Amino acid sequence: MMTQRGEVAAVSRLRGALFSVTMGSNDFINNYLVPVLSVPERAVTPPEAFINGMIAKYRQQLIVRRLYLLDARKIVVVNVGPIGCIPYLRDIMTTGAGACAEFPNQLAQSFNRKLRAVVTELGAGLGGSRFVYADVYRIVSDLIANYKSHGFEVADSACCYVGGRFGGLAPCGPTSSYCADRSKYVFWDAYHPSDAANVLIASRILDGDPADISPVNVRQLLFD
Repeated sequence: MMTQRGEVAAVSRLRGALFSVTMGSNDFINNYLVPVLSVPERAVTPPEAFINGMIAKYRQQLIVRRLYLLDARKIVVVNVGPIGCIPYLRDIMTTGAGACAEFPNQLAQSFNRKLRAVVTELGAGLGGSRFVYADVYRIVSDLIANYKSHGFEVADSACCYVGGRFGGLAPCGPTSSYCADRSKYVFWDAYHPSDAANVLIASRILDGDPADISPVNVRQLLFD
């Protein structure tokens, strides 16, 4: 861009662009919650220390800070969703009741509190920047708790499934079975929301109130 448009035009374009940073979920799932891989890590690293380490990485290498130094100014930071509610962790960590796994959600909530403080700090300390905090944990929790009012019929199981009570024991693939109507499921596979759920999540990030995204939503950020 700089070669084609010149430095001034390139900087102006970058400073008017929207950047999104979404990190954390896979760090918890793959490095701290998967039984075979993460038992040694959990044995030597208390939850709070693991979370603090993640937050420290966010500060040091922070893609956000790197983006700022590359002239990004409008940055959306998305928190970690209720990972204890995904079909995979429901299948491997919950009891017969089938509720969301409590421990992963506690990790996510603790991380999110610290992340929000970092976002506030960056917004105050990096001149000319506009950081917004998207509370996907709140949004997805609402979709799950009130799934019928959002047009869904199933909030705990995967549409694309192989095994497990909630379809969470194997990734979606060619040998998987599929639900009749994916638009009625909050979750597409063992890990990810369905397209229908993602549309609602995106809508609330784009136009949501301060409980979903603050201090402004994405539409307000773009035209501010």
